[in-house]
Amino acid sequence: MAEEEDEAEILRRLHGDRRSLCSRELELREYPDKYVIRSLDPDAAPDRAFSIGRSDGLLQPLLPGDAISENPCKVSTIYGVAGVIRLLAGTYVLVITSRKDVGTYHGSSIYRVNSMRFLPCNEALKHSTSQERRDEAYFTSLLSTVETTPGLYFSYERDLTVNLQRASKVAEERIYKPLWKQADPRFIWNRNLLEELIEAKLDPFIIPVIQGSFQTIQFTLKEIPVKITLISRRCNRRLGTRMWRRGANLEGATANFVETEQLVEFEGFRSSFLQVRGSIPLLWEQIVDLSYKPRLNIINHEETPKVVQRHFHDLVQRYGETIAVDLTDKHGDEGQLSRAFADEMEKFPHLRYVSFDFHSVCGKGNFDNLQLLYDQIKEDFEKQGYFLVNAEGEILLEQSGIIRSNCIDCLDRTNVTQSFLARKSLDSQLQKMGAFSSSESISNHKDIYDMFKILWAEHGDDISLGYAGSHALKGDLVRYGRQTLPGLIKDGMSALSRYYMNNFQDGIRQDALDLISGHYTVSRHGPSPFHLNAFETFSYLPVASAIIIGGITLTTVTLHQAVGQNAQRFVSSILWAGVTAGVLALVKANGKQFCSRPRLCGLL
Repeated sequence: MAEEEDEAEILRRLHGDRRSLCSRELELREYPDKYVIRSLDPDAAPDRAFSIGRSDGLLQPLLPGDAISENPCKVSTIYGVAGVIRLLAGTYVLVITSRKDVGTYHGSSIYRVNSMRFLPCNEALKHSTSQERRDEAYFTSLLSTVETTPGLYFSYERDLTVNLQRASKVAEERIYKPLWKQADPRFIWNRNLLEELIEAKLDPFIIPVIQGSFQTIQFTLKEIPVKITLISRRCNRRLGTRMWRRGANLEGATANFVETEQLVEFEGFRSSFLQVRGSIPLLWEQIVDLSYKPRLNIINHEETPKVVQRHFHDLVQRYGETIAVDLTDKHGDEGQLSRAFADEMEKFPHLRYVSFDFHSVCGKGNFDNLQLLYDQIKEDFEKQGYFLVNAEGEILLEQSGIIRSNCIDCLDRTNVTQSFLARKSLDSQLQKMGAFSSSESISNHKDIYDMFKILWAEHGDDISLGYAGSHALKGDLVRYGRQTLPGLIKDGMSALSRYYMNNFQDGIRQDALDLISGHYTVSRHGPSPFHLNAFETFSYLPVASAIIIGGITLTTVTLHQAVGQNAQRFVSSILWAGVTAGVLALVKANGKQFCSRPRLCGLL
């Protein structure tokens, strides 16, 4: 305790009443031999700078008195340094080149990353072998994919990774520490990229970035402003794409695990309601093979019970009593997976598992039927409650547990269900704050209710873009409570986009995520990870596609010409039809080989 008090006193002496800030605006100077990044923020690290050697990637802090060379090749403004990564032949520095102010969080401005750029420090590439150059070229193509990562948010002065309830329980002195020291490592998207900046003690330049969603709406009740903020934080422990990261790993971390916090501010009161989503915590896979819905495969493993135990132990330790709401179908492949999940949950009687066949009960847009699910969990849901603090900072209520929702992707059905539960909690919060009477609901205020539904629909789009590469399906159910024709068309386009991304792009995206998250370590001493023994997707798929399309076209043309003419054209038509059918059969039989697949890490 004495040591903590000493540290607190030191922090106060160093920082006074000012919380730790990151530089809001930076100057990037590019020289032939180095980059120099200098703070232009008078409130955070004024005149602080550091350099990065373009030949060796060496990070060198510069003192305020150090001279900075004039006549750079180029000078530009950047808005943050997101990290550093070392590949085979050099170092690459990720900088934020544009941003958008999307609102405030507890009084601090929040920004969305609009664009990023990797600065190459790879002049050593000229001394590499031909194979190393080819591998480096593929690695750098993965970095280009990283530059377009959607749904990244950051703040220069506020930790976005910790929810309100948890933040209220940690020592006040934490706000004087650098942001990266305040943050929850699970939700720092660029955690692995920050290591070299941390080692170089460049705290004012280190910005923790989250991936997820940040949305706000404002309205008035009783002529008093109300603000609702919806913030989601995607976990980095099993980071990946929809088809290449399913289920859990052996440590119990699940794919698409997202913590969602709904914050309400009214007349000095602040409340927080938490929910989480995550893939079914078993060992399972769904390998793309050109079919629209690939088969699910449950991996039989002796560690499965321990995987489930590890996952829920972590949840209970962090959030308290946990209710697992399983929204999957009860027939077909989904049913098999759902039954396996239910069987494992029976081994843990202290955990509540609720099976709810969303498609069966809420089919054809019967969104209100979610009330049947709510009736099952109402008592526990109300007991778990929410976090509430008054204007004086006094804690009035705490959330004692959490609802963990899942479907197969933890996207569409999950988002609809979470929005329903969030509305139930919102009504209770506004009643407690005095904004509503005891019988009043947000659904009684059409304009406000419409804003709330759009808030959750856009949030669902953000989460879906990060995992599946497309907008969420069933967005109409969240926005309007029913399916509309434009929404049906949009869902169709999103479904096609998912199919294309999952089959022909996600292998590359998965490699990019494994690379920047540190799940794959680049080494010059091992074999190239890009040698394939079977089909190479990009080489064979265009050829196969051309043959199929050409074959169908020639078959149609020759068959049309053969009508009423000689038998030779008819035989030619049959020949082309046979070739087309043969190529189609080859593609179908080797569907997995024709799909884009990751080459850096295994499925678990």
